[in-house]
Amino acid sequence: MTVKKYYSITELTREFGVSTRTLRFYEDEGLLHPERRGRTRLYRAADRRFLQEILRGRRIGFTIAEIREIVHVYKEPPGEIGQLKLMMKKIDEKRDELRQKRRDIDETLSELDQAEEACLTRLVEIGVGT
Repeated sequence: MTVKKYYSITELTREFGVSTRTLRFYEDEGLLHPERRGRTRLYRAADRRFLQEILRGRRIGFTIAEIREIVHVYKEPPGEIGQLKLMMKKIDEKRDELRQKRRDIDETLSELDQAEEACLTRLVEIGVGT
């Protein structure tokens, strides 16, 4: 199996289900670096891999700044090892953040249940059927 040398913007938008505007945004943010031939953007296999990683990062809740930091660590020493360690740290932080959100949501749901119960109790006290 041979790896394609270049991918067009149309190929990547179709493959990953993103808009051309999204690809240009990631390019403007310095995350993708396609070659240019006139007005045509040509994405290398590395750009395609980075796009895949960017989209994964976005799905799990990383900000563009966090993704940029992870990509930057990969490109500079200590390279992939540093990137993987940073990624694990960011994953732990994101997991902690989500667990806190889950606790907050559970607490809010409990408060809503208590408020509803108080309303129902008061309706019964004043003789109104629900």
